[in-house]
Amino acid sequence: MYATVEFVELLERSENLGRMIRDSEVMAAYNSSQEALYQDSETKAKIDAFTAVKEQYEEVQRFGRYHPDYSSIMKAIRSKKREMDMDANVAAFKIAERNLQKLLDEISGTLAATVSETVKAPRSGAAMKDSGCGCGSGGACGCAS
Repeated sequence: MYATVEFVELLERSENLGRMIRDSEVMAAYNSSQEALYQDSETKAKIDAFTAVKEQYEEVQRFGRYHPDYSSIMKAIRSKKREMDMDANVAAFKIAERNLQKLLDEISGTLAATVSETVKAPRSGAAMKDSGCGCGSGGACGCAS
């Protein structure tokens, strides 16, 4: 591919947009909440405890209700998830993550609309969700998502 003036300008604008996102208040809030998430020993302990129970949960899921520890693991994972989700650092991180995703969705929607009205762009964090069928429509096609 040959580098044209238009292509070089497009790359420069893309890099500028990336820098603007990286330097935004939304990204700063995300980075600081992520840092707080991993710096606080209590929060880290809750995340580690949840991760350990989640591994057991995944093992139990292979056998479903027939696994001898099904009930205890199901109760434990709900309990650990609630403890983790109620942590102030985890809650702040989730809010910052949602705000960053919203910003990225708005930008991708604007870019897509600039190209054409028929270009599809992820909405409401759909890029981070698995619809199950691979169509990428987020279940809009009527598939089992």
